[in-house]
Amino acid sequence: MNVEGIGRICNLGTGTVGPGITLTFALAGYEVNMYGRSNDSIKRGMNAITDMLKKFREHGLVKDSDIPEIIGRIKGVTTLEEAADGVDFVIESIVENLSAKQEIFAKMERLCLVNTIFASSTSGLTTSAIAESLEYKERFIVAHFWNPPHLIPLVEIVPGQYTSQNTTNITSKLLLKIGKKPVILKKEALGFIGNRLQFAMLREALSLIDSGVATKEAIDTTIKYALGRRLSTTGPLESADLSGLDIIYDISAYLFKDLCNDTSVSHTLTEPIDEGRLGTKTGSGFYEWTPNSLSKISKVREDNLIEWLKKDRNGYLE
Repeated sequence: MNVEGIGRICNLGTGTVGPGITLTFALAGYEVNMYGRSNDSIKRGMNAITDMLKKFREHGLVKDSDIPEIIGRIKGVTTLEEAADGVDFVIESIVENLSAKQEIFAKMERLCLVNTIFASSTSGLTTSAIAESLEYKERFIVAHFWNPPHLIPLVEIVPGQYTSQNTTNITSKLLLKIGKKPVILKKEALGFIGNRLQFAMLREALSLIDSGVATKEAIDTTIKYALGRRLSTTGPLESADLSGLDIIYDISAYLFKDLCNDTSVSHTLTEPIDEGRLGTKTGSGFYEWTPNSLSKISKVREDNLIEWLKKDRNGYLE
């Protein structure tokens, strides 16, 4: 099989990232089977996709007349038999649970065409562990879409110990065809690239709070008004080159020794969890959230990501 042989896509999942992944393929012209466990989950997924398209229309990314055709490429299904019908590429975005992922892929493998490629959008589980339930492990790979997947271009591709080079190549080419920016890891690592960097920063942020150095507000402000803006155009290693590696070395020599290297989870994170404060889903976490404050920050994030998407389409960072 080659990338030109991929016709119909299957997305397993209608939760946080599933609708965005489905829409991304549909926007690129692919027919998509979107699997949910119930008619209600399919309805929620389709409503989310409709809202995404309305936002795209507001920003001039799609025409109003194109929306029915895009939605028409998506078929909501509630059985795995329907999900597997005629598909060449399966992407999974169900709950982040190893046994659940292994089970659904094992079932799909028995139902799909013989050359179907299977991919998981897991945030950190290893490719080889998920593939253990499959007979043809060489056709399995991780393709981690970042949330929100219809707005974030990056997809981390993680071949496992069984993954064939052909599977990796086809997956990478397919992602390029749908307008994504794939990066291929050289070997498996828990959390891949992005989450390892993200959680290293989170660990240091929690440590700064625990040690009384800074408030949560000061930390978030520092990221939003300094690091975040710079890192959106130059990565950490590019930034180091721009600063001068000799200067980076001198700072590293004294600062690395003082950075947090705890392997236990900070009480600043566990305490709100124990109290049932889980973030926006419960109305409070590190911060208190109202419907208005959540709507405001969600809109700001979405609008900014859409502006970046427009720049990406014009090759801004190329």
